[in-house]
Amino acid sequence: MSAPLGPRRPKLSDEVRERLLGLIAGGALRVGETLPSERELMERLGVGRPAVREAMQALAGQGLIEIRHGGRARVAEPSVGRMVDQVSETMKHILVHSPASLENLKEARALFEREMARIAARRRSAADLERLEATLAEQAQAVEEPPRFRSLDGRFHREIATVSGNPIFSALIDALFRWLADFHVDLVSVPGLERLTIEEHRGILAAIARGDADAAGQAMADHLLRANELYRRSHRSRG
Repeated sequence: MSAPLGPRRPKLSDEVRERLLGLIAGGALRVGETLPSERELMERLGVGRPAVREAMQALAGQGLIEIRHGGRARVAEPSVGRMVDQVSETMKHILVHSPASLENLKEARALFEREMARIAARRRSAADLERLEATLAEQAQAVEEPPRFRSLDGRFHREIATVSGNPIFSALIDALFRWLADFHVDLVSVPGLERLTIEEHRGILAAIARGDADAAGQAMADHLLRANELYRRSHRSRG
């Protein structure tokens, strides 16, 4: 009988990645600074070029370093948007293959955007209101153009998040729309839904303009929950 296998030995590239992560986390390598060359790393860590390159590609995939053709890699500028991009393909895969995850994400979005509307009502400026009104006017003119209508729908919601002044909120709402993009096409094809969406957006904007945080949050929640229910009905009727 063969002996049980012991714990898997870490790959050399994993060890190199952890060493580089330690340098970045510890401040030995700061944002914008170049990393040691491949040859330097090979000599310093006692590993071959494949291990170094694999480790660098892994760090680049995490958005921690930037690899430029013809130049040395450098520590990347921290970016919420870049972080979100790293998980986007995985999230889309989950949503396509897990109906429960899609419903969970819609529920999370409704709660998140409800609070965004509340914040917007407290912090909105005259310029913010002008921008939202202009976007809504454009969307009202695009009810016969589904692709443009959907694009402006996303812009309206993103601009509400922008009013907060918090770039993390803006990045998250942008990611939510990109993740859900493939699941909203059927929504705007339901007859009359475009005009209902415009009316609901007007209600949200009116509450934000009045500075009524509770009404703005409730209007947003009603809008998204109604949209989710219409989506479910349209799919049940086709099933």
